[in-house]
This record gives sequence, C-alpha cells and structure tokens, in this order.
Amino acid sequence: MKTNRSLLPILSVLLLIAPPVMAQEESAAAPAKSVKSETSVSITASSLPEAQAALTQSWTFPFLQGEGALTGANNVRVGTSFEVTPVSIFGVGEVTWTPIAFLQLIAGGRIGSGWNIDMFGGKSKGIGINHPNGDGTTAVIGSAFDGVIWNIRAAGLFQFDFAAIRPGDWHHIVFQTQHRIHYDAYSAASKTDSWYTANDDGENRNGFAYYGSFFVGYQMPIFLDTVGLLTEVDKYLYGAAGGKDWGDGLGRWTFSVLSNFTVNKWFSAALITQFRTRRNFTDATKDLAFYQDRRIGDSGPKRHLEFYRVAVIANFKIR
Repeated sequence: MKTNRSLLPILSVLLLIAPPVMAQEESAAAPAKSVKSETSVSITASSLPEAQAALTQSWTFPFLQGEGALTGANNVRVGTSFEVTPVSIFGVGEVTWTPIAFLQLIAGGRIGSGWNIDMFGGKSKGIGINHPNGDGTTAVIGSAFDGVIWNIRAAGLFQFDFAAIRPGDWHHIVFQTQHRIHYDAYSAASKTDSWYTANDDGENRNGFAYYGSFFVGYQMPIFLDTVGLLTEVDKYLYGAAGGKDWGDGLGRWTFSVLSNFTVNKWFSAALITQFRTRRNFTDATKDLAFYQDRRIGDSGPKRHLEFYRVAVIANFKIR
C-alpha cells in the first residue's frame, strides 16, 4: 500500500472556497454571531494505490465582525484532525483567522509517527532514515514508533469571488492562493540525515520548506458544484551541501484538475486527476539508489512532466 504525498491540501481548497461565496450572500442580510461547530470524516483513495482517513473537528468563532460584506463574516476557526494511513498516524491542529473576506492567516502544527510494512511486493515506508550503504544500495534505519515526525507552519491565504462584484448564482468564478512556510523534523534524525514519511521519496531533512498553491475554479448551484485547476509547488529551503547537483532546491510542481460533487449537506466527493514534475537525471546516475548520488544534467530541461494519479476524496459531515 503506497501512501505518498497527502491529498489533504486539495480537500482544504474545496472546504475553503465555499465560505467566501456564502459569506458574500449572508453578510448582506445579517452576519452570523453564534459559535459554529462541525465534525467531519474524509476518506481518500487513489490509483497509486494509497489510502487515508481523517476525522476533523472545528469551531468557528465570530471575531471583530463588522456590518459590511468585507467584514460581516470575520471569524477565527480552530480545527483539529486525526489522520490515519496504512503506515502512519498523525494529529493536526490549526487556527485560521479571517480578518477580512478575501484574506486568511493560518498557523498550525502536526505531530505523529509511523511504521514500515511489506505490501504488494515492496516496502511501504512510514518512518525511518534513508541511509546509503556505500555499495550502491540504501537501507531504511528505523522501526515502528522509534521517533516522532512533526512540523509547525504559518501561512497566508488570499481568495476572491467574482460574484462579489457581480452577484448571481452563476457568477462564482473563484480564485485562491496560499503561501506557507513550515519547519519539518524527525526526532531520530540528525541535521544531515534524510528521512521517509508517508512512503515518499525519502528526501526530507530537518529544516524549513515552502509550499504554495494557486486555484482557479467555477462554482455552480448544481450537483457538480465546483470545477477547477490547482497548481501546487513544494521547495526545500535548508540548502543541503551539494544539493544543486541533485536538484535539491528545485520546486516540485503538481497540477490537478478538480471536480467536486455535493450530494447533500452531509456528503460531498471530489475527483482529482494529477500530473507532477520529476527531475531529469543523467543516464549514468538516474538509476542510483540514493538520491544524492544522482546528478542533474548540465544541458536541457531540468524537469519533465508525468502523470501522477487519479484520486477520490469523500467527505462526510457528521454534525
């Protein structure tokens, strides 16, 4: 069972683009003043294959609300999540402040651990150091729950809905962009160790990284309520010695086509098709086991685009 890069950022996009649309319509009448609580479960599956389940509890508090459309729905949202995959378990906490309709400021963290299992003829790596043996092979050094993997993060999110300028059920052309700095660490790793989490490529290090996303979509008052394009980029910021040789500082891009279907107020599902960039290594080094032994070519493009996966995210609102 492969549990590669999380699809939760995509679920976050789908959950966040709805409130601005609703806020523009509701604030014209009477802003909500009560505390809102919501409990939901999301289940993710994809063609890799991979799987993830998350239980989320959130509370939204009115905060510094005004009378107009821009500030009538101002709030603070506190959210907690419990995430489980076949090779990991994590707890997530996040606070989101909406000081004005088109802006959100986000701070949070994540902590958990993992284990390694053999499935489908290979090892799924939920935790452990990616260690070169010196003979052209690598080893995973780590056992179940031998340390914790954690991060802290801060982000800013800008969003816009064309219906705020020209009201109408069919005028919801939405745009959203988020930019986040996060610090990731594995307690059993040193500063120079590379490590695995969620069965990824094992190129993580204790240090800072950047994540950015750009979403353009169209919302409709029908069963297929949202379609859009999401562009994401991840980039390591810790500047590993010699990292330029294997492309450590190159952004890793993912392009997604999203369709979201709302069955009723309790259930929705998203269908996502994704493509991603991969680095172009020289023919002499592309098959080497340890990623730091590979080399980016001196000429030609440094990355190529490939099909990544098709995924489904089902979201159930409990209350």
